Amino acid sequence: MLRLILLWLLNALVLLTVAYLLPSVKVDGFTSALIAALVLGLVNTLIRPVLFILTLPISVLTLGLFYLVLNGLLFWGVGHVLQGFEVGGFWSGVFGGLLYGLISWLLSYLIPDKKT
Repeated sequence: MLRLILLWLLNALVLLTVAYLLPSVKVDGFTSALIAALVLGLVNTLIRPVLFILTLPISVLTLGLFYLVLNGLLFWGVGHVLQGFEVGGFWSGVFGGLLYGLISWLLSYLIPDKKT
């Protein structure tokens, strides 16, 4: 449970970092980043697997590059739904989602998993 809360806080910090690095991604503050990180986590856990299965033929045809498009669309969609978190456009969603996923994936290795 503590690892989950720590990952949530780290993802909020990563979202603030992405907003700092990409001027087209805007986060109003840390509270907005916490809410956006929570919604992004829920979307990535619940909606992305379903969409990935539905778009599997397109992903195979594009050798997996459509997965970046799907990631960008979800990142952009969360930016449209939430107040305090704004994504400037589709390409901002793609680059923001890619950067967010990469940094949060790297930082998740800093928190040890107790399954050893």
